Amino acid sequence: MSGKQIGKFRKTACDMGALAAKVVGTKSVVTAPWVRLKCQFGCGGYGATLTCPPYSPTPEKTQSVLDSFAKAILIHGDEHTDVSRIAAALERDLFLAGYYKALAFGAGPCRACRSCDVTEPCRNPSVARPSMEAAGMDVYATARNNGFEIEVVTSPDCEAKYFGLVLVE
Repeated sequence: MSGKQIGKFRKTACDMGALAAKVVGTKSVVTAPWVRLKCQFGCGGYGATLTCPPYSPTPEKTQSVLDSFAKAILIHGDEHTDVSRIAAALERDLFLAGYYKALAFGAGPCRACRSCDVTEPCRNPSVARPSMEAAGMDVYATARNNGFEIEVVTSPDCEAKYFGLVLVE
């Protein structure tokens, strides 16, 4: 299927509530080992869900997966956008349209369940996806590489930005 056909799924993401969506090359997605450490030493949810480190893919694993794709859809949202829900739904739509390799990454911790029992299999595997950062992706560099402005939120007046990614081929 052509890139033009993939492009129509940008509109689908926006119809689902994304502020914007862009078809990007996977070479523009940045992975780095330090990103996982930010989860471990900067997030109170570390190890709390099966989609977070240490259960999520390592940056090295994520990079090897990225290398097996050429394109992705980068989804942009704000604090009112459930980017993870949109990414999982878009992954399903792409799969059903014949893009059988479609694979989604959300934003932030998984909210599919009230609590996650990490000793048991996931109760919601159809919607639970690791976030970009949980999989070692540098969200800031990736967003900037693809024309999105993103800065660290330094005050309550600043608008937070969230990103998800759906690999597609």
